[in-house]
Amino acid sequence: MTRRHLLVSDFDQTLSFNDTGHVLSDLLGIADFGERVAGLSRLNLVQEGAELTYLLRHDPEYRRVRREDLVEVGRHIRLKRNIKPLTELLAGGIPGHHFAFRVVSAAPEEVVHSALDGLVPRDHVFGTRFGYADGSGEIASVERVAAGYGKVAAVDALRAALDVPRDRVVYVGDGTSDLHVMLHVNRGEGLTIAVSQARSISEIARRTVVSDDALGVLVPVLEEVAGYGTPEIRALFEGHGFTIQEWDKVRTDWLTIRDGAAEPAPARAA
Repeated sequence: MTRRHLLVSDFDQTLSFNDTGHVLSDLLGIADFGERVAGLSRLNLVQEGAELTYLLRHDPEYRRVRREDLVEVGRHIRLKRNIKPLTELLAGGIPGHHFAFRVVSAAPEEVVHSALDGLVPRDHVFGTRFGYADGSGEIASVERVAAGYGKVAAVDALRAALDVPRDRVVYVGDGTSDLHVMLHVNRGEGLTIAVSQARSISEIARRTVVSDDALGVLVPVLEEVAGYGTPEIRALFEGHGFTIQEWDKVRTDWLTIRDGAAEPAPARAA
């Protein structure tokens, strides 16, 4: 009997090495995208991950972006290796398990569709969706934003549509925009995987894996879900034509040490 699962992956810096906002800004000749995002974050004006959407709707320099510009950005995104083999192995390469692979991203859908063209079907991508004005082609509305709590709603909708129990959900992400959905998946006893060692995310995720190959996320999936040991994992990879060249398991301790001499002196009695 095959157990059905849902594996949801973020896009920016999870399946790719680039951030969509930075690539778009470079193409537009805008140099201070990072500073603008930081300013929005300090004001708590938008949800984490939705900063680019806000700029596209409200910043004069980004308002000139059209659908074809977003498609062009997708062509410039540098992807991690072996995304297609990852989806194929998840779908039928792990005996006794089937993983429906979906992408949920705060990046505009046009960018993700363009970047993953031929690798992931378009109806398997849930991104930020815009409405465009007739004639001018200007972004006229935001129909949905897959950021912050929007990712929670997207994962729940996918799980319900696929009729997958909460404890069979796997979520893969890299940054603070994934915190809400990771906490949500953890509460449902699913598996959360960080592909970044950033403290904000690695403290929340049940597992962390760092690799420039998309197949890297299979390791915690095989260990935590399928119950594989190291020899079985190596054998499965080699059976599909891949060799794990280097595999270092590292436990990270985050410490803050304060010198006892720096402690404030106790107040003296009067």
